[in-house]
Amino acid sequence: MTNRKDMMIWMKDLIDHMAHCHDQLQWASEGPTQAFLADSLLGDLTQCQRICEQLRQAQGGREQARHFSSSHSASAQAAFRDAMVLA
Repeated sequence: MTNRKDMMIWMKDLIDHMAHCHDQLQWASEGPTQAFLADSLLGDLTQCQRICEQLRQAQGGREQARHFSSSHSASAQAAFRDAMVLA
């Protein structure tokens, strides 16, 4: 859970930085300044995408484990019921 919390904090920091860059970009009139801010925004977007992909993979892994656990439990219960009927 700590890793997820850390990723969420990191993502919030990136989004805050992107908002700050966006504000600066609105006022920037120079080509090099605009290019620098645009590159910074692209880098932040890439990092946000990686975090989102990691969160998606982590969630998918938990759902698969939960599905396996519940389906395994259901099949074990059915086997137990079948054994009781045969006995």
